[in-house]
Amino acid sequence: MLRSLLTASAVLAGQALAYDQALGFKGAALVETRPLDAIYKAALAEGGVVTMWLGGDERTDEDALKKEFEGRFPGMTLNLTTDLSKYHSVRFDEQLASGHVHVDSIAFQTVHDFPRLDAEGALLHYAPVGFDKLYPAMRDVRAAFYGILTVGWAGKWNTDKLPGIEAPVEWEDWLRPEFKDKLVLTYPNDDDAVLYAFDLIMQQYGTSWFDRLLAQNPRWVRGTRSPDTIMADPKSTWAASFTSDGLFPTKNINVSHPVQGSFVTWFQLAAIPKDAPHPEAAKLLHNYMLTPRVAVDARLVARPQRCAASCRLPWHSRDARHQHYLLPRVDVGPPPPRAPADLVRG
Repeated sequence: MLRSLLTASAVLAGQALAYDQALGFKGAALVETRPLDAIYKAALAEGGVVTMWLGGDERTDEDALKKEFEGRFPGMTLNLTTDLSKYHSVRFDEQLASGHVHVDSIAFQTVHDFPRLDAEGALLHYAPVGFDKLYPAMRDVRAAFYGILTVGWAGKWNTDKLPGIEAPVEWEDWLRPEFKDKLVLTYPNDDDAVLYAFDLIMQQYGTSWFDRLLAQNPRWVRGTRSPDTIMADPKSTWAASFTSDGLFPTKNINVSHPVQGSFVTWFQLAAIPKDAPHPEAAKLLHNYMLTPRVAVDARLVARPQRCAASCRLPWHSRDARHQHYLLPRVDVGPPPPRAPADLVRG
């Protein structure tokens, strides 16, 4: 235990010495003016490789991005690693502490990390083309980080398993009898954004709401992609959830968002490390992701007509305060030391 504590202290001390640059004013951000093809040529000349760490539940979540990027820019290779943001964040801190950064682009759900990383001098101040068009809440004033997509939890239900039901809209609707033994939910302590969702609900409805939810006998799982997988499985009887993302309905999964209640939305932030080994390739990737077509597909600038009828668009929503919730860590608390005991039940 002592060795572990000393190692952790050494890592943190090394990180502080390497990146603590308080009052290290570096002037204005680099504002991109080149066309995309010019950045592409520079990225090829640099080696044609970009490494991105992207927050997500499953490693295949964003495979389409790799395929589209490499198809649009022949000769470029996108080394994309999708993993939980809380793991990515720790690994990136380890790179900073070691003085050997080998990732070119980071995009995490742990949005509270970015102001800290910028204060440590770890991020490149770079404004991609279109940066000034982003909604103000989605961008750092010095262009150290900015949103590349929006995420929001939604109510979802499988219409094949729950045909003809009245749409659940408000949080109390999920307590109706038809959802008994049908809800599959992410553990609140598994994900900060899920924890925030339960915090918002219980601020409005109190602990009695949660007691009634437990009486519905929900199935608790790790990860926010797991409910989607389980709901979609025709062999599973679990049919509904409100702890996974979605703005739009799909073939047999309907979507709703509360009108009177609050729900969680946030902007997945991205940044280029100051010491990225392939900065031109990272710039190409970020500029590509902020092009209008890609941005719309990524729900960065979602169109109202595509949104579910009850959906509030996140950038002008009172619900887009996830970052503010995460910043006071004394309120959120430390991550649990281990998974809940019943996660390992046979």
